[in-house]
Amino acid sequence: MAGTAGETGGADMAGGVDTGHVWSALGGDPALVDAVSEVVRPGVLDARLPVRDLARACVGACALAAAELAARRAGWPEVPGVRVDDGAVAAAFTSERHLRVGGREPVAFAPLSRLWRTADGWVRTHANYPHHRERLLAALGAPGDVDALEAMLAGRSAAEVEESVYAAGGLAVALRTPGQWAASGQGAAVARRPLVERGRLDASPARVLSSPAPRSPSASLLPAAGLRVLDLTRVIAGPVATRVLALLGADVLRVDPPGMPELPDQHADTGFGKRSATLDLAARQDVFEDLLGSADVVVTGYRPGALDRFGLSPEALAERRPGLVVAQLSAWGAYGPWARRRGFDSLVQVATGIAAIEGAAGRPGALPAQALDHGTGYLLAAGVLRALTEQSYEGGGRYVRVALARTATWLTDGLRPDDEDGAAAQAADAGGAGGVCGTGGARQAGRAREAGEAREADTAREAGSTPKTDTTPKTSSTPETDTAQETSSTPKTDTTQETSSTPKTDTTQEADSTPKTDTTRETSSAPKTGTAPEAAGSGPEPWLAERDSPLGRLRYALPPVSFRGGPTDWARPPGPWGADTARWT
Repeated sequence: MAGTAGETGGADMAGGVDTGHVWSALGGDPALVDAVSEVVRPGVLDARLPVRDLARACVGACALAAAELAARRAGWPEVPGVRVDDGAVAAAFTSERHLRVGGREPVAFAPLSRLWRTADGWVRTHANYPHHRERLLAALGAPGDVDALEAMLAGRSAAEVEESVYAAGGLAVALRTPGQWAASGQGAAVARRPLVERGRLDASPARVLSSPAPRSPSASLLPAAGLRVLDLTRVIAGPVATRVLALLGADVLRVDPPGMPELPDQHADTGFGKRSATLDLAARQDVFEDLLGSADVVVTGYRPGALDRFGLSPEALAERRPGLVVAQLSAWGAYGPWARRRGFDSLVQVATGIAAIEGAAGRPGALPAQALDHGTGYLLAAGVLRALTEQSYEGGGRYVRVALARTATWLTDGLRPDDEDGAAAQAADAGGAGGVCGTGGARQAGRAREAGEAREADTAREAGSTPKTDTTPKTSSTPETDTAQETSSTPKTDTTQETSSTPKTDTTQEADSTPKTDTTRETSSAPKTGTAPEAAGSGPEPWLAERDSPLGRLRYALPPVSFRGGPTDWARPPGPWGADTARWT
């Protein structure tokens, strides 16, 4: 891919935050990256860290993995051209803010889910769910009054709060700088792992996949058509991954415990193209075994080890279903001292130093999107697609493993020494001792501080809160087990695009039996004719759409995954949570 001018928002710190880096982590052929063209829109997802680059890279690699699998199944010598538009990516990464169900905005998150000042820094809590709220208050011996809790936490250390709440089964994380995170046991364990962990589970024969070519000139190319995916994920990151697989033609069946319903708006946002069933794994193991018997992929998003008692470790699954692809997602990784801890995007941002980097005016900040959740979701989907392609050549069951904390470490890897100094100064200014340990009084760049203040205010307005509270949207349907980040209940929007059967050299989505590639990378502050939807500025409207659904009239974000001939909208809207039967169609 050619370089581009006009990059802002941390491009000089990007380092390996690009599609080529992700594609290498996925084990892909480096030559295929030339099939990707990018429409760069400076100003979207603006941040000090290269979050726009991260989002673009995750989506670009996912789209390339889809195009590669499509070419493999169709027997084409070249992969279809891939197109990544920052506008579409930004809309998708903030989809929970755009979602509307029957014109209704999402419900705000709980008042005890926020940042709190402590005696020596800051701590971030999560209490969206009643049992987490109870555990938080029990651990601290505090009443449920916000003002009283604020006063109590102001007299305690952040590290003490973090450990006492964790010991009680709650969720609280102390603010750290990137350097403090890197020096911690969990930070060091995460840094030693690849961005995407991949490997073999067995020596089953090569997978034979039929051609996914469209049955009619107007039909979309669906590289995952005919594949069955068991979706055991909740919250954002895992459901984002399986939503992509559904977009690409897979039969995705989401299975949840009957006593743990998903938050309605979250289900509406991530349930496109899927069916939703409930199943008590302890009582109906026979039903699950029937599902597993013809599944091609199993995706889990619970804490490492949480599902092992049901025989759902990768090794146990592969023993019963040779040739299976097992994809796992967690917050902190399946290793290190925090492997069994619960976590969400907003907590990971605080623990890994992102909140310190993005802070301003003596207060920790947040990324302009829940980029760890969304980005890790697209990484996981890309890993599954690449595993399927590799299986078609080499055989063997496969596992793919990603973690929000590893994605966060990748995002902060390119920090310059003065950036780390700035984060330390910000943390020190914010709480006296920088969260979990003392830090020096190094400088914070004035430009970055001003940008952070403006972004913090904008995010607060979107979330319906004041800048004093944490602006990262958060929601979790299973705080006990799901390790993906929380999301705001704000709905998404979407706008349909057209599919053409006439092949062109541009990377717009057109069906063609002889795919071509476009290696142009375009820089644009507004969509260009023939290359992007026409719109003024860089707002989300061109990438939002509306349609009727069983849940009511939906406004939602369109898929950002785009390759020539591929789908341009979700196959079908979500139905009610848990309304389907636990069986394959």
